[in-house]
Amino acid sequence: MAESLRHLRAGSPVGELTLVAAGDALAAVYLPASSQHPAPEQLGEPASGYDPLLERAARQLAEYFTGKRRNFDLPLEPEGTAFQRRVWSALSRIPFGETRTYLDLALELGDARLTRAVGTANGRNPLSIVVPCHRVIGSDGSLTGYAGGLPAKLLLLRLEGSAREAEPTLF
Repeated sequence: MAESLRHLRAGSPVGELTLVAAGDALAAVYLPASSQHPAPEQLGEPASGYDPLLERAARQLAEYFTGKRRNFDLPLEPEGTAFQRRVWSALSRIPFGETRTYLDLALELGDARLTRAVGTANGRNPLSIVVPCHRVIGSDGSLTGYAGGLPAKLLLLRLEGSAREAEPTLF
């Protein structure tokens, strides 16, 4: 990312989130157990004083966790390839409380053979929760890998009321 990064940590039911901004846009939201969480020196400086963008993002996430928000209204600028951005855009269109499979997303992108590539791009989504990669499940309804950990994925799906089909296969 060309612009300097800054970050803010915010508490949540899935643990401490790390919100990262680049300029006037949110670049990442990392869960504590995220396999994509970069080293601390790659997060930029801690936000100093009041940071309107990061505070707005933290407030919207808090509203989401308390059931007061279903959609996020934030400027987003995740770093990724053109294909990853297409997948992340498709993720953003999955409604609150609904799930899709990797195959569903591949078909939305025009080619069922993209299923594995969709899964890889989904796993590299740097904007967890805001770009709802947790809403993607296996074709058999099972919870599949989640960069933030399967317990966090299950919590998010339960919060949205969409864990019914996925829940039994976790345990």
